[in-house]
Amino acid sequence: MLVLSRQRDETIMIGDDIEITIVDIRGDKVRLGITAPATIPVHRKEVYDAIQRENREAARMKMEDLGSLPKAGRPSVPPGLHRPAPAATQPATPAQPPAARPGPVTPPANGSAIPAGGAPTKQVPPPASPGNSAGTLPA
Repeated sequence: MLVLSRQRDETIMIGDDIEITIVDIRGDKVRLGITAPATIPVHRKEVYDAIQRENREAARMKMEDLGSLPKAGRPSVPPGLHRPAPAATQPATPAQPPAARPGPVTPPANGSAIPAGGAPTKQVPPPASPGNSAGTLPA
């Protein structure tokens, strides 16, 4: 075991990612601040031991021990409630493919209206306005 002496606000580095800072010292208690990546779990020793004990117990379970649990994918329904009819008993409708959607239109440098997909699109002329040769207002 490595034993280091530190005063308040001094830090110990573990590798490149973990910092342990002495935050406060009161009597026989030392408060530590720990900065570590989120991927590294940090627990008090008694919590870590409890997690390990639970994991060992879970690893020793046998399939027979799981018999009283509901089967996956079929939640238990309290008495008096009914399940909806399974999809297989409903009339089947033929699946239709989704309508094709055109890709984004990017006008090329030459001014033609050819979308990125390569198929030409119909150009729509601007609406007629007074003074426009496409339409005139009577005087």
